[in-house]
Formats: sequence, C-alpha cells, structure tokens
Amino acid sequence: MPLYRRLPKFGFTSRKAMVTAEVRLSDLAKVEGDVVDLNTLKAANIIGIQIEFAKVILSGEVTRPVTVRGLRVTKGARAAIEAAGGKTEE
Repeated sequence: MPLYRRLPKFGFTSRKAMVTAEVRLSDLAKVEGDVVDLNTLKAANIIGIQIEFAKVILSGEVTRPVTVRGLRVTKGARAAIEAAGGKTEE
C-alpha cells in the first residue's frame, strides 16, 4: 500500500475557532439585565471564560427588549431583537 494511504489525514484547524462562540436568541433570556455583552454572557455561564468573540444567531425567540452591545449579530437575529423592542450597538 502506498505511503500516502497509510498516513492519517490531517488539515487546518483555525485558532480563532477555539475562542469564538455562537449564542442563540433563546440564550439571551438567561442573562440578567437589559444589556448583553461578552462579560454578561460569561457571568451567566452561557459562554466559556476563554471565549473572546461571540455572534448572536437566529435560533429561538427573544421575548423581552434587550440591548446587544459589542457582539456580532446576524441579519435575522437583528430583526428579531428589534421586533421585540431591543437594539444592537457596535
């Protein structure tokens, strides 16, 4: 059998993927207070301590108005947050 078939496959693993997390809209209900940022998500144990970047995705529902500050937000999640009376800030 040729050498290339005997060796295991390997590829590229992004280092940024280890410090990035996705946050669902339903997870925003678990955060105390009206302002959601990286530190409040860590305090609510939604993301780990080592996470440096987070992105809010459209999965679930948001029932109360919240202000998302300093996080990346998808287009659908932004529309759902604004429909609930909240806002997003960069």
